[in-house]
Amino acid sequence: MRKIILLITCMFSISVFSQIKVLKNESLVEIGKDNSVGLYKKEDKFTVNYQDLNTSNLNTIRSFSFQNMNGDVTGLYKLIIDGFISVPEENVVLELPNDIIELHYEKNYGQPTVQFIQYINKNRKYVGKSQFLTQKQVDKVFGRTSGKYSMYEKPATVNQGTTKGGTNTASTGTPASGGSKKKARK
Repeated sequence: MRKIILLITCMFSISVFSQIKVLKNESLVEIGKDNSVGLYKKEDKFTVNYQDLNTSNLNTIRSFSFQNMNGDVTGLYKLIIDGFISVPEENVVLELPNDIIELHYEKNYGQPTVQFIQYINKNRKYVGKSQFLTQKQVDKVFGRTSGKYSMYEKPATVNQGTTKGGTNTASTGTPASGGSKKKARK
């Protein structure tokens, strides 16, 4: 009787776990990272990850993402660096597809620094804050010291065996590569 119960238990546990499907692991490419702030790229989508200093749990990692339309990554980098040259009076507010980001400039020990303040899902109730970054740290995060900033404008690589359909919700413009490349099937 024990063997039958053990066999039924094993069969039940196998059937429960058979619902798990292994997905293809598409990894992020690290552009740059300094301490707890990093910039990553996946196809043409860029993600900034940071450790949220606004929570009591120091293991909370938050992120915000955006498409690199019209050189947005380079534009964000230039906007941040310009803030070091001429420190703005108030926070610089940026609206992303899912979040609102503020660039908060402050002098720490006489040196200008910037902090990302994220309003998660555009809700002022949920706020995440990164560490303060110096200009040297921003250069490192954006891959300026390692030369990885050249990956900003590189086109996304597409696997030959996979067809990707759908539309890009971030832009209504035509692709820079020359439009549609669909072939008729024979």
